[in-house]
Amino acid sequence: MLQQDSLVEYGARRAIITVTAILCALLEIVDTTIVNVALNEMRGNLGATLTEVAWVITAYAIGNVIIVPMTSWLSQQFGRRNYYAASVILFTVCSFACGNANGIWELVFFRFLQGIGGGALLVTSQTIITESYPPEKRSMAQAIYGLGVIIGPTLGPPLGGYIVDNFSWPYIFYINIPIGVIATLLTLQFVRSPKYAEKKALHEVDWLGIALLAITVGSLQYVLERGHEDDWLNSNVIIALIVSSILGLFFFIWRELTYKFPIVELRVLKNGNLRVGTILSFIMGFGLYGSTFIIPLYTQSTLGWTAQQSGALMIPAALTTAVMMPLIGKLLQRGVPQQYLVSAGMLIFFVYSFWGYKIISPDTGADAFFWMLIARGIGLGLLFIPITALSLSTLSGKQIGEGASFTGMMRQLGGSFGVAAISTFLSRQNMVHRSALVTHLDVNDAAVQQRVIAMQHSFMSKGMTADVALQSAYKAIDFSVTKQASVLSYMDVFLYIGLMFLICIPFVLMVRGNKGKKVDIGEAMH
Repeated sequence: MLQQDSLVEYGARRAIITVTAILCALLEIVDTTIVNVALNEMRGNLGATLTEVAWVITAYAIGNVIIVPMTSWLSQQFGRRNYYAASVILFTVCSFACGNANGIWELVFFRFLQGIGGGALLVTSQTIITESYPPEKRSMAQAIYGLGVIIGPTLGPPLGGYIVDNFSWPYIFYINIPIGVIATLLTLQFVRSPKYAEKKALHEVDWLGIALLAITVGSLQYVLERGHEDDWLNSNVIIALIVSSILGLFFFIWRELTYKFPIVELRVLKNGNLRVGTILSFIMGFGLYGSTFIIPLYTQSTLGWTAQQSGALMIPAALTTAVMMPLIGKLLQRGVPQQYLVSAGMLIFFVYSFWGYKIISPDTGADAFFWMLIARGIGLGLLFIPITALSLSTLSGKQIGEGASFTGMMRQLGGSFGVAAISTFLSRQNMVHRSALVTHLDVNDAAVQQRVIAMQHSFMSKGMTADVALQSAYKAIDFSVTKQASVLSYMDVFLYIGLMFLICIPFVLMVRGNKGKKVDIGEAMH
């Protein structure tokens, strides 16, 4: 394998490689959330049902999660520069095809291929940026890369909202094309590949491992994305896919631990810090994508905001994270233990969640969110780089690239699991809170009767007959109960996400780390 220092770049060349890698990472991550606000327009334009159009998100996520664990192996097989350029080209071509799709299933097919191209960009971008910097600056390199990962999901909804409001939904995909073309040319011109051991012969390739991985994560991702819509265990398809993901995982682990040339090197998980890091990456993904999902949902469904207003609300938090990243990189370079930074990030994320629990109501104003979301930005800034550092700090050589693949996959899965779990929890809590509220609305209660009569008279003063006004009064009370139940459900989500982060803090502090030592998290990534 090529010596690490031979991949270090300097001056303008390093700046160009850094910009290229960040552009590619942003392309991938922004496309995860940018379509969310365009689903209604796609549905009307393509004549699809809500269930069918949801596959536009699901297919992309499945393609992402399948390819991420394989990026390390594919880079070795084809050379990193070639594989990276091919991934950017696939992503760009599929972006054009998505915008030109004439039917919903054509769009879903190209979104799946786009997800396969995009998934490769995440981990490979991280590796390229890290290896372009000398060891003493690698924490800063991770900070630069982290900007894209943390800000990307937040940029998606406002950018998508602006495009849908001012243009049409295909332009959500078309904006990728010029960036993709530029990134491809820059990759071929400037990115270099390390020298790997000899490629595997065709008969040595772990084809069975690839198939089992695709079955396992594809089935799991489908269950997480579609389980709520399909009513979980009441759907035969969901039951079958749960079984296939469990069996697929069992046989995949067996295959990778016994085959001479595994597609994913599971033995790297013997490292304790990496095991903890993959769990923390999952939790961080849960919090990052879960909060990016729930806040726009709450502001649009309960407060009646537009998609663009909801997206814009998240921008100050993203800018806060952008400011935090270089500061955290410097703290790591000076030897501040990763566990302390991760614990501080989790504590601040708990503060953000508890803050949300306290302030949301049926008519919360935009100003009330500002400092709460600033806290979110600080918390995520404290989490991303230190978790990566903690995960990879006791690995060496090509194990670091394999470890980065695991943490990347777990972050994506955490996000999918978070969105699925929050959707299910919200619908169930809505029913629980609605039932509890209705029990307090006894029609024989004097206060309730007075309220109904007052509303009836109000409607009658607007020209309604007595019987229509009475029905309208009952409908208004029912709407008020539904809205209040919804708000209580959102409060529960904020509280429980916060508690999940708070509970993790003692376990993070117990992790063996590099206390007092400067961290080189990029050493010898392949």
